[in-house]
Amino acid sequence: MQQNALAGKVALVTGGSRGIGAAIVKRLARDGADVVFSYSSSEESANRVAEEVRSLGRQCLAIKADQSIMEEVGGLVKTAHAAWGRLDILVNSAGVFVTGVVGDPSADVAAFDHQLDINLKGVVAAVRTAAPLLSDGGRVISIGTAGASNRGAFPGISDYVATKAAVAAYSRVWARDLGSRKITVNVVQPGPINTGMAPTEGEVAEMLRSLSALGRYGEPDEVAGAVAYLAGPEAGYITGSTITIDGGLSI
Repeated sequence: MQQNALAGKVALVTGGSRGIGAAIVKRLARDGADVVFSYSSSEESANRVAEEVRSLGRQCLAIKADQSIMEEVGGLVKTAHAAWGRLDILVNSAGVFVTGVVGDPSADVAAFDHQLDINLKGVVAAVRTAAPLLSDGGRVISIGTAGASNRGAFPGISDYVATKAAVAAYSRVWARDLGSRKITVNVVQPGPINTGMAPTEGEVAEMLRSLSALGRYGEPDEVAGAVAYLAGPEAGYITGSTITIDGGLSI
């Protein structure tokens, strides 16, 4: 990507204080964008990310918002647009990972419902609010999961995968809805990535590494690179698509 390819653009990244979201915030800023991002709990982590962005000479605003509350999601998007008078890029990165085998009588149903609110309903609320505010030629990019388009890697992740599969389905049709304004809508589907949500040690981690063609976990910056490409000018003809970043887990 050309240097400062996103200069003059304003991006909103949900869940941008840690993990993949933080890597995306910093990468978009390095490519020239001013960034608004949300966080749910750790103000200290959010402040560190914001300061790093500002050290690059970019403007940055960190906003505490609960992705499971639709009114807060809508308010977040409107605040992001109002901050510098425009919104060009929306990245839906906020998410939770709740596991449980179907039919388990001890399953925490409330936790599954909360996951649905954040991973699916929060994304829908963000896109619905952002659609009339996005600049023509803007970008909508959502973080999915490689499990939404291939075999389930292990039992107990059906609810999580279903939320991400629904986002991918929405995105394919949103691409039609927004295409007349040259707004692209795409999904990045990571496999196992080295974050707090995906431990790199333990039996499951070893199994995932063994299934990968590259034999390793991915890094947040590798996901952020794909997001930055989709956000940039060279990806203007890519829409309604999914990019899978899983080290060959799904081949």
